[in-house]
Amino acid sequence: MRVTVEVNGQQRTADDVWPGESLLYVLRERLGLPGSKNACEQGECGSCTVYLDGVPVCACLVAAGQVEGRQVRTVEGLADGENLDPVQEAFVRTGAVQCGFCTPGLVVAAHDLIRRNPHPSDPEIREALAGNLCRCTGYEKILDAVRLAASTVDGVR
Repeated sequence: MRVTVEVNGQQRTADDVWPGESLLYVLRERLGLPGSKNACEQGECGSCTVYLDGVPVCACLVAAGQVEGRQVRTVEGLADGENLDPVQEAFVRTGAVQCGFCTPGLVVAAHDLIRRNPHPSDPEIREALAGNLCRCTGYEKILDAVRLAASTVDGVR
């Protein structure tokens, strides 16, 4: 089947898609957007988190057939051209990026939190990131990144 979806503000089409194929597979393999990572394929790790119609979802759990005519925003779509989103910039500045595998999902989750709550408390940050697993950082630098991003913006795009 053919799937037409708006990805990061642009209409994109993928052909020969199996209806049960995941949105994650379509993004990475058919549309050339490798930012979202494929880790658990069960919606447990958060590495593949993207926005679907403005709501964060695990792309590994969304069937490609479900996205026809909808809007997807990936971690790549948070940046404005060469300018990183404040959340992305904060992850870089605080050293919250180590191996980078969990980073895209954490960035999208943090972006969503700050979009909804521009000044989150530490418990609110922990709750918002609870669905994202990281094996490298011990989370402190990730929390630092979210705090920094929240302190430098009054909400995000």
